[in-house]
Amino acid sequence: MEQLIQQLKVILGTNFALYFKAHGFHWNVEGVNFQQYHDFFAELYTSIFNNTDLIAEKIRMLDAYAPGSLLRMLELADVEESAIIPSPISMMAELKRDNDRMMVHLRAGIVAADQAGEPAIGNFLQDLLDQHQKHAWMLRSFIK
Repeated sequence: MEQLIQQLKVILGTNFALYFKAHGFHWNVEGVNFQQYHDFFAELYTSIFNNTDLIAEKIRMLDAYAPGSLLRMLELADVEESAIIPSPISMMAELKRDNDRMMVHLRAGIVAADQAGEPAIGNFLQDLLDQHQKHAWMLRSFIK
């Protein structure tokens, strides 16, 4: 069970960092296709943010505490910060790379849920994986 709890915490931290990066790119994107990029980033960060509370609740359902500080979220996150404001295509490439990392953690969480005998949490993580696979497809399409 502890492995599942720790994996959910990594998923939560990664989710939060991915949300924040997408939101920051939404604020700062510019260029010829500004409106398209701006709208896409809004859809992306909203989709990701909407899962934050659900992931934390799964941790609580397992009688563990969800991380509650920005520092702890960043420690758990598998997302690199962007120190500069990149070009729109570089933004998409960074988010794709980070989203791919999120999918690795979701797959590990599905395995951990199966090993812990928690099929409902595994199903929840599979639904998240499906969402992130769609994000990956869209991000890939922008950078081709």
